[in-house]
Amino acid sequence: MNENLFASFTTPTMMGVPIVVLIIVFPSILFPSPSRLINNRLISTQQWLVQLTLKQMLSIHNYKGQTWALMLMSLVLFIGSTNLLGLLPHSFTPTTQLSMNLGMAIPLWAGTIVIGFRYKTKASLAHFLPQGTPFPLTPMLVVIETISLFIQPMALAVRLTANITAGHLLIHLIGKATLALMNISIATALITFSILVLLTILELAVALIQAYVFALLVSLYLHDNT
Repeated sequence: MNENLFASFTTPTMMGVPIVVLIIVFPSILFPSPSRLINNRLISTQQWLVQLTLKQMLSIHNYKGQTWALMLMSLVLFIGSTNLLGLLPHSFTPTTQLSMNLGMAIPLWAGTIVIGFRYKTKASLAHFLPQGTPFPLTPMLVVIETISLFIQPMALAVRLTANITAGHLLIHLIGKATLALMNISIATALITFSILVLLTILELAVALIQAYVFALLVSLYLHDNT
């Protein structure tokens, strides 16, 4: 039972070789690119959504922060498309792997920290010791602020992993319950199936929201250091 429940979270292999790299690259070919001078409706809608998201995310940034626009938008599109593809039957969601999410979170977080110490050295160091702190509490607060700083990428990765994993587990459990109840009570099975449909719609929204939240938090870390 436990093996079936968590089978969707194991890395798929082909002839003994993990194919997670191919799965990660696959969403990029789904986004249309204009092949003519006049865009079609799909591409125009995509460009409008990209511009709207960028406007919301970069409204608080100065020029240095706005140079990260391509990185942040690519992050939203990649995580969102990967989450959505993971909702298809017999598919695999790379963002359920904590190692992959840490691989995205740590370099982006480290980049914002490096920029902060390069361009705002005094302000970055001042974050470790709030103004007006009593002298006896200085060592303790420096340690606490240091821990809170290094915990940021872990929080980014764990938040994304937990939200995506929890939704997939609920869909799996309710789907199993619906199949089991079909032989017992059709009325109860219809109720659980309705819950399954509503949960799937909710997971579609969660897949996009979590992609935006991940990139937004990176954007906020960048804003604090530029």
